[in-house]
Amino acid sequence: MTSATQKLTALVEAPDRFDHSHRELRETQVLALNERFQERKDRIKLLAHRAREAGTTEVRDRRDMVPLLFPHSVYKSYPESFLTEERWDRLGRWLGTVSPYPITPVGTSDIRDIDDWIERLGAHGHHVSCSSGTTGKSAMLLASDRDMDWSRKDTVGVFTWGSGVLPTGDRRMFGIAPTAAVPKNMVIGEAQERAFGDPDKERFRLPIPPITVGTLTKTILLRKKIADGSARPEELAEFERTSKQRQEALDKAMTAAAEALVEHRREKLYISGMWSALHQVAGIVQEMGYSGADFHPDNCLYVGGGLKRAQLPPDYQTFVRETFGIPADRDFQVYSMQELGSGMPKCRKGDRYHLPPWVVPFVLDEGGEQLLPHGSGEVEGRAAFFDLSLDGRWGGVITGDRIALDLDPCACGARGPSVRNDIVRYADLAGDDKIGCAGTVDAYVRGVS
Repeated sequence: MTSATQKLTALVEAPDRFDHSHRELRETQVLALNERFQERKDRIKLLAHRAREAGTTEVRDRRDMVPLLFPHSVYKSYPESFLTEERWDRLGRWLGTVSPYPITPVGTSDIRDIDDWIERLGAHGHHVSCSSGTTGKSAMLLASDRDMDWSRKDTVGVFTWGSGVLPTGDRRMFGIAPTAAVPKNMVIGEAQERAFGDPDKERFRLPIPPITVGTLTKTILLRKKIADGSARPEELAEFERTSKQRQEALDKAMTAAAEALVEHRREKLYISGMWSALHQVAGIVQEMGYSGADFHPDNCLYVGGGLKRAQLPPDYQTFVRETFGIPADRDFQVYSMQELGSGMPKCRKGDRYHLPPWVVPFVLDEGGEQLLPHGSGEVEGRAAFFDLSLDGRWGGVITGDRIALDLDPCACGARGPSVRNDIVRYADLAGDDKIGCAGTVDAYVRGVS
């Protein structure tokens, strides 16, 4: 017998997957939420703790799930001493509090750094990705082999739906962003290249070293030491020297990207990156004397990751599109995050991000504790989601984003729930972000780990 979860996730390749209304989905989604809860309540320590606190034994409606959603900060709740003191065994125990699967013990005596540790975990089917850590400590998120397979499948379907580009393998691939070399990013990039890239044309990658988890965490820890005044003079000097070298290398890489784009301007291109890097390269291309009229008329653009607090002029999107000759219906943007396993593509007509049937949305009050009333139309508040596709960790997360969710049909014709294209972080609105349950969750995880 097919479960409710299977009914929803089976729609991953359905052409009409974004055309199922909230009214059609809500009963099956509640059944699926309860299935996931019953499956995982005794397997994830933190979930069991949250369920005991809330007195929840069954999910009968979406309100019952709210106390079981994890604040996004839970994936940053490891003590920093585990990293600074290289306590890989303790860090493994911490991961065990948020994993549905036992973390396979790995030998740690010969591990040089966190990248070694992550590679060894990956060999046992525990894939650890990190967020970019723009607001402080980097989140560490577990994924299983099944999650990796899902990302490969989901990313291709999402891009095709949002851009109209078919996976015919006839484009030269350009990656114009220093992307974190974490498992999820890597499998998404590989899947996109296999589906849309011409196998006879080498993919362009920025000529700079990959950003590893170790690089991310080391930088974040040092920035915090600088902020609190505990950084030693030699650490400050090394940070300044390294930062200067990286910036010089990045500037050269952006020039190399612009030159390569101009060289291959007559070919059909697939250009990907974040807005800040794309805008910088577009400016160099314009300075070289080229514009959209010089490029192939059927280029496409994949943008993910938001602005990451970059300061760009108001017309930055138009500037990028016009520079590279991106048609209006080939501009793909997606709302997602490392905490989720699935993407929400922006439609080409309604300018809204669309939720697939297996991602259940919750709009909460600013403190993340109460579900806001919502029967139809649009409601604004803190975004939370339950991604039923996730296997390697609990699918429910309370984000740091303020969104406006609409349950009515979009102007593009899709009848499923959608998010207005003006998402903003609460931390950017108030300079800080407090989720009500985060403190008690953090205390529990630290106590167990």
